[in-house]
Amino acid sequence: MTSPSSTKISAAALAVALGAAFAAMPAAAQAPEKEKCFGVALKGKNDCAAGAGTTCAGTSKVDYQSDAWAFVPKGTCEKTVSKTSPTGFGQLQAFKAKKA
Repeated sequence: MTSPSSTKISAAALAVALGAAFAAMPAAAQAPEKEKCFGVALKGKNDCAAGAGTTCAGTSKVDYQSDAWAFVPKGTCEKTVSKTSPTGFGQLQAFKAKKA
């Protein structure tokens, strides 16, 4: 039979051990790699860079703004739909939006 104090110590030891294990993991193992993708963010949902007159995250003025980017999983940008892109998909750099 275990006493309540030994259970607390065991839980605390487990928490410390798990914390140390996660801290020792390389960053790549903790989160997938991301890349900036222009022209895929919806209005006010960009991660940064939203053209002249804007400050940064959440400042895009329109859906699929060509000079605003959002983080997407690496390798998916040019497969993500963009209604303003000349190719119809996100771009790795800002672009001139096509006319609707």
